[in-house]
Amino acid sequence: MSHAILMGDPTHFHISGGANPFTRDWWGRRKFVDQTKAAEQWRQLARVLTDFGIQVFVIPSSPNNPGLVYPANAGFLSQLEEKIPIQKKKFILSNLLPSRAGECPIYRDFLRGLGFAVVTIKHRFEGEAELFPVGSEHIFTYGGVVKQRFTPKLGLPPWKRVYGFRTERDALQELRPYLGVSAVHDFELLQESHYHGDTIFCSFGEKREFLLVYLEGLAPESRERCVKIFGDRLIPLSTRDAFFYATNSFQVRTKEGLKLIVPEGASHILLKEIETRGVQPFPINVSEFLKKGGGAVKCMIGDLGELIDETSQVTPSIQKFREEHLFR
Repeated sequence: MSHAILMGDPTHFHISGGANPFTRDWWGRRKFVDQTKAAEQWRQLARVLTDFGIQVFVIPSSPNNPGLVYPANAGFLSQLEEKIPIQKKKFILSNLLPSRAGECPIYRDFLRGLGFAVVTIKHRFEGEAELFPVGSEHIFTYGGVVKQRFTPKLGLPPWKRVYGFRTERDALQELRPYLGVSAVHDFELLQESHYHGDTIFCSFGEKREFLLVYLEGLAPESRERCVKIFGDRLIPLSTRDAFFYATNSFQVRTKEGLKLIVPEGASHILLKEIETRGVQPFPINVSEFLKKGGGAVKCMIGDLGELIDETSQVTPSIQKFREEHLFR
């Protein structure tokens, strides 16, 4: 068995609409990406993952869909079928906002090319960014989905951009059949700067039982309930670490043990908290994505889980597709 992930080729990564506060300056103007720097940071992350024994399948870049560089938003792998061959696994495709809807058919075709069965849902939903395991349970995050726009305000600048959130609460009812008997805890997001659940939470540990959390990014009732449910398994983040997107990290199992790939800039205090729980933090520079695109490590990774070695069971076309899109 081997662990596999999705990554999106960064060739055409740029900011088009500016769908979150990180993509705009104080005056609401779009920021610009240093594409050379972003591409090198992306390649470094891909190399680190392959060095750790991960299979990285690369989605080709599209000039009209710069968000493809963030395939954590592609969808979510059904948890009912972790130990079966890939061609029988179901991947629940995201239903993205209109500004990113062009990515959906690209994800669909790519996943089918890898051999997955793809399922669609009706409600707005942005994949692993909003639904992920913690221990034997799951966390689902949501917020008000609104039309992104500028509104006037007193002061400077004389307007405010309204971003809203990405996933509707009702999407959870469509997702439950793919989660089995696992308990699902739903939490409402509060701050538009932290517009996805993977900017608020990160589960890690041998059984992903520990939870980094930016509590101030949750609505009051959700915040209180989160503390009550998870108790001493929580590691609350400082505001500084929260705005380095320290929760936007990805755990890998290596020959040397568990490692958590974290955005460079996370505080030494937080890195020590992770280390004392038996996981080695591994900082990596993703500054161009964090400062200019509003995503960090996990945003750039779509998790396909542990894949059974079933080369002899797939068609030649699927095998060829995998080989052609494998990062080397």
